[in-house]
Amino acid sequence: MTNFMQRLEAAWASRYVDPKAMQPSHDDARTPVCVVTGGSEGIGRYLAEEFAGDGHALLLIARSEDNLQQAASELRRLHGVDVHIAPLDLAASDAVEQVQAALDSHGLYAEHFVNNAAFGIGGPFVEQDADRLMRLVALNIGALTALTRHFLPGMLKRQRGGVLNVASIGGLLPGPYQAAYYASKAYVMSLTEALAHEYAGLGVRIAAAAPGPVHTEFHKRMGVNAAHYLEMSGGMSAERAARLIYAGYICRRRVIVPGFFASLAAFAVRYIPHVVLVPFIGWLIKRRY
Repeated sequence: MTNFMQRLEAAWASRYVDPKAMQPSHDDARTPVCVVTGGSEGIGRYLAEEFAGDGHALLLIARSEDNLQQAASELRRLHGVDVHIAPLDLAASDAVEQVQAALDSHGLYAEHFVNNAAFGIGGPFVEQDADRLMRLVALNIGALTALTRHFLPGMLKRQRGGVLNVASIGGLLPGPYQAAYYASKAYVMSLTEALAHEYAGLGVRIAAAAPGPVHTEFHKRMGVNAAHYLEMSGGMSAERAARLIYAGYICRRRVIVPGFFASLAAFAVRYIPHVVLVPFIGWLIKRRY
């Protein structure tokens, strides 16, 4: 039954797909690539695989060079595309310059840009490390904004390509005990939907993905892997989430919520009053020891 539902979801999400719409262009002296931040593991790794499967060369960005090398080798072997890597800290103040330098060094330009790199912090807000909180803001909000601002003009000039910002279903509501993370994803959702409206009809895709819980190391790193919401939601694999997100992206959807249960939850939170919703979410998210 699970496999049937997965096939049905993928078929529905892809119903209007033009197979030629996502073929890489070759109308520039440089080579077009899809840039994927946080591309060495999790959703980012599988989104890179989706783009590679359509023939796109890649530039993968993450902090760990070893993880990047491993992901790049696998993608080259599986799909026969060029895969470049750039071990960078996107929370650094010169992150945009470093990404552009990585592209320049290989004679590349960003045709598609996937802003996937992010991290979260769990627990009561005042108990969270202040420096780590500001790093979260710098990465989840600052880097995503700066990178989008830097690369979007070129896409608009070429009238092709796009920006895919990976947010979270948590961006649709306040999240007690993950307050800064949820707020950062709310920013991503708001920014992306606004930009999608501003530049509609100009040939460039601009989309926000809002996945629910996904089976990765993300929640463990936050220290909330025993929270109620992980037990109750069940979650989905990163591979399946990426497949559904990619299908939504090539269909030019502005907000992509992968999976039936996540879509149902996203619909529900828009209509449940916050006076009821926020305490319930707090109970779901609160770290259990």
